[in-house]
Formats: sequence, C-alpha cells, structure tokens
Amino acid sequence: MSESPGGNNGHGQGSRGRMRTVLICHEGATLDRQGLANWLASFSELAGVVVLRETGQRKGRRIRREVKRVGFVRFLDVLAFRLYYKLFLARKDREWEESKLKELSALYPDIEGVPLLYTHSPNSPEAERFIAERRADIVLARCKTLLKESVFSLPARGTLVMHPGICPEYRNAHGCFWALAAGDHDKVGMTLLRVDRGVDTGPVYGYYSYDYDEACESHVRIQSRVVLENLGALEQKFREIYEGQAAALDTSGRESFTWGQPWLTSYLKWKRRARHERR
Repeated sequence: MSESPGGNNGHGQGSRGRMRTVLICHEGATLDRQGLANWLASFSELAGVVVLRETGQRKGRRIRREVKRVGFVRFLDVLAFRLYYKLFLARKDREWEESKLKELSALYPDIEGVPLLYTHSPNSPEAERFIAERRADIVLARCKTLLKESVFSLPARGTLVMHPGICPEYRNAHGCFWALAAGDHDKVGMTLLRVDRGVDTGPVYGYYSYDYDEACESHVRIQSRVVLENLGALEQKFREIYEGQAAALDTSGRESFTWGQPWLTSYLKWKRRARHERR
C-alpha cells in the first residue's frame, strides 16, 4: 500500500485526508493479524503492521513476574488451567476462530501491499523506528507487552488498546476472565482506552459487550466476541477520536484492581455456578 501525498502532516485533522493507522499484534493471533487488520483497512489507511515473535526469554520474564505476584503454589493453579484449556477447550475455540475469520473475510476482504515488520518486542528500536516512519494518527496495540512512552506517544491521536475487561475494576490482560469468575456480569466486556504510563489506566473512550453465554462459551471466545461483535461501533469511535470529537469517560471514584493469569480452581467454580444458574 503506497503512502498518500503529504503523509500525516494534518495530525488528526479530518479535512487533511484519510486516517492513518498501524496495528501491533502477535504472530499467531489470526483474528488480529487478518481480521482486525482488514477491518482497519476498510475505513482507514493501514500504514503498517508490527508482528511480534515472542522469544523464550520474554516468556521466562513473564513467568517470573507471575510467580512473584501469586506465589509458587498458586502458580501451579495457573499451569493447571493452561493444561486443562489445551486438553479440553482449545480445539473448539480454534474451530470457532476459523469460522469467525471466514465471516470477517467476507465483510472485510484481504488487502495487499501493507508494510510489515517482524520483531520480538513492540519496544525494540526497529519497531519504534517503523512506527515513527508510518506517521500514524492511531496505533492499535493488540499485544501483551506494556509499551514504553517513546513508542505509545508516536501516533498523533494516541495508541489505543481494546482491553479484555472493564477498567478500572478489571485491569491487566485477563480482566474479562476475572469478571466472569466473580459473577460480575455488568463488568464482562471490553474497554477501549488510550495507553498512558500506567497499566490500563489511560483515558477510557467506551465499553463494549454482547449477550454472551457464560455456561457454554469459554472466556477466550467471550473476550474475542466483545471486540468482534462491536466492530461497527468501534469504527465510529475511531473516527471520532481521529476527528478530535471523542470525550473520555469519567472513571473517578471507582475501585481499581489488577488481575493476573486465570486459575483452574476459579474457572471450575465459575462454570459450575453458571450452569447451576442456567438450570
């Protein structure tokens, strides 16, 4: 995809041309890498995609942080859930994902010519340079790594996150799971927010959910659908942010918590309660 004359000199002014966007996502995340990339390209100029290939060293650091957060015994609960998910849930979720990707491909056809960068981290020098060269109005970060300020401050209208959880009550990467596990039905959803120096503490532009089935759907499917079932509304919000017309929601006075990885014990209690409530 060629760059438009004049690039992004308008810095978010709608009269200067089409919105320019950049997507950051993980290599194996096909709903992001294909589905959301094509969705972005349907209403903006997708100026580039940063594809993350995580190294074993980075995974090791994430494991050590989680052990420090919850302790070794509870970390065994985390590992037990991952094994349970792989054995009993992953196949059905993959089949659903493939089906959903076909639906998205019919709505948002494949695009060609978009510059790609493969790197181990969104904070790497090459990623920072690549994003700066794209001169984006908005960067959509679909990644697990916290961005450093020199990266998230590059786009003219900010770096946005579709956080799987309602902030500020359910911050961190698995907020949607913990709201489900707690039976906090009004807080099961996705938060569209702008990245700042904190962990999911930036300005909030909207909350999004759908009529989920907690008895039958996995948390992975639910946290994907809170995004995918709301693409029309999200497109409109992106346009408002680009035009400088989007107001941040007031979240003052609300409790704020960060949450870690899912536990098998919490998952089993959630599903048992959800099925009991259905009966």
